Amino acid sequence: MTGSVHVSILTFPDAERLVVDFLKNRAELAGSVVDNKPPAGFDGTQKAVLVSRVGGAWVDDRHLDQPLLDFEVYGPDKSTAHGISLAARACVLELTGTSYGGAVVTDVSEADGPRWLPDYNRPAGNRYLSTVRVSIRPA
Repeated sequence: MTGSVHVSILTFPDAERLVVDFLKNRAELAGSVVDNKPPAGFDGTQKAVLVSRVGGAWVDDRHLDQPLLDFEVYGPDKSTAHGISLAARACVLELTGTSYGGAVVTDVSEADGPRWLPDYNRPAGNRYLSTVRVSIRPA
């Protein structure tokens, strides 16, 4: 006799959208576009924080997602872009404890702090790049 095994499928929220939704209305980032894709006509000179999942994995019997997220931060000049990157950095560290989509952020750690990285596809742009690791568990 064969029995059936019930396997529940564990799904995690979209880590990019979780971070974008957390950051987009922060006063520290007022006047900046915060999204996971550049706005129409984007040339790198606008104030923007672009969030992209660039890796990470499920761990702990697949009950913990640890995505790596890149923050591409742009501004009209290098100083402005740097200031926005520092503001985004400070805000994202406050994610711990945030509930989102049936899960909760249990930890945020910086994998690589803001660094100047020219965008050769947008030569007029001023870009800083940083990477964070976010730990997400089912609520």
